[in-house]
Amino acid sequence: MSRINIEITLGALLVLFTSIFIVIYGFKEPQRMQEFELHQEAQAIEVGADLFNNNCVGCHGTQGEGVPGLAPALNDRYFFDQRIKDLGWSSSLEDYIVATVSSGRVVSTRPEYVGGGAPAMPAWSEQYGGPLRVDQVRSIAAFIMNWEPTAPDRGAATPMAGPPVGTDITVELPEGNPTNGEALATSQGCTGCHVLTDTGPAWAASANELGIGDRAAQRFTQADYTGSATTPEQYLLESIVAPGEYIVPGFETVLMPATYGQSLTAQDAADIIAYMLTIK
Repeated sequence: MSRINIEITLGALLVLFTSIFIVIYGFKEPQRMQEFELHQEAQAIEVGADLFNNNCVGCHGTQGEGVPGLAPALNDRYFFDQRIKDLGWSSSLEDYIVATVSSGRVVSTRPEYVGGGAPAMPAWSEQYGGPLRVDQVRSIAAFIMNWEPTAPDRGAATPMAGPPVGTDITVELPEGNPTNGEALATSQGCTGCHVLTDTGPAWAASANELGIGDRAAQRFTQADYTGSATTPEQYLLESIVAPGEYIVPGFETVLMPATYGQSLTAQDAADIIAYMLTIK
């Protein structure tokens, strides 16, 4: 066989092998692209988890469970199945999350939630004056969407362990358990406003303020006090069940829910007060 024939044969074989390789590679391309997309999605969820933890848990809870009276649950069956239908939103839920996180909320769209202050929810995207890039906002949305398959139904009411405490601050409360009170303060949303954020008066001591445990012993004796408490315990109960009786200066625009008298039992209130009194 001449040299020319050998070169032609080798060239033909090379073309054949190259064609076979391209065909095989083409068959695997959809799988490769799917794996690439899954990797990108996982990476976005991981980034979104960090951003959510740094910026969102104060109002929406560490697991998206929401904070009563402050901000709604996001890790919730209603949010994934019904929220955009109720709003008449025509695009996807993920786009709704991106839009809401980006531009924020001047006032809450749900009257049972007061939001984090004024505005109710800040704008987070730098397009609207916030601190986050567009890709970071989308990562937060990806993280929230990650809850969809396992989101619980948080709309089901949990039966109270007893009658509500009501709004009479002279009622005799049982002995409180501060450990239970700390857990209740978290689940009822108190820490979301008074510990994790500055939405409400801070409970912890600062350079200018005593902790709430010591502050309660002084507040009801001040000249500007407008409530009816005569003891630290009554003052704290009043601040929980009748927050409009006395509003701490500087927080006139923050509306604390006035529903705790109907949602807490006397033991619940006693436990939360016992916990607050430990914060010196």
